[in-house]
Amino acid sequence: MKTRVLLADDHKIMREGLRSLLAVTPGVEVVGEAGDGRTAVQLAMKLTPDVVVMDIGMPDLNGVDATRQIKARVPQSKVIALSLHSDERFIAGMFKAGASGYLLKDGAFEELARAIRTVAAGHTYLCPRVAKTVIKDYLRDAQTVAVAGGPALSDREREVLQLVAEGWSTKEIAGRLDVSVKTVETHRARIMERLGVRSVAELTKYAVREGLTSLET
Repeated sequence: MKTRVLLADDHKIMREGLRSLLAVTPGVEVVGEAGDGRTAVQLAMKLTPDVVVMDIGMPDLNGVDATRQIKARVPQSKVIALSLHSDERFIAGMFKAGASGYLLKDGAFEELARAIRTVAAGHTYLCPRVAKTVIKDYLRDAQTVAVAGGPALSDREREVLQLVAEGWSTKEIAGRLDVSVKTVETHRARIMERLGVRSVAELTKYAVREGLTSLET
């Protein structure tokens, strides 16, 4: 029986390249593709893939929060982070969200195939460079490993913060999240109060610094 894989990456060329390579990988079948985090969650719920290969820096809903939502709604699906970042904040964020593997995009394709087989079998996979970062961080101070975000924000507040940082209007955010404009305004006010910022520019800087968005859409 083939391992069913969902690809989530906002770069079409990247998705097409991975799909082509996985198409000739024994025991693997690509069942869907997503160009943003929110679509990835929707497709995961619809397709129930065995493995989701998840880019971290995606528009609309970043990979960390998309992973958290997928694991809450489709817990049987395993998530492998595929990222440019080896920073401990991103690694810790993805594993705390429920990921089972973490790879860097500059690695060889064979490593992704190996990671898919590993997590599908119920194990955890770390590429060597990420493993070194995890071990180094643990030895330095295991208790400091935490998900990016500073002050604790709710999942919905993180969603609102990312969309605000990406330039969506209050009305557009309300439409995407299926809530009222007043609710979005309330979330934004609470976020600004918790973070101690006074402008959208400061919110945007915070979101980029903490990895909620890269703004490379």
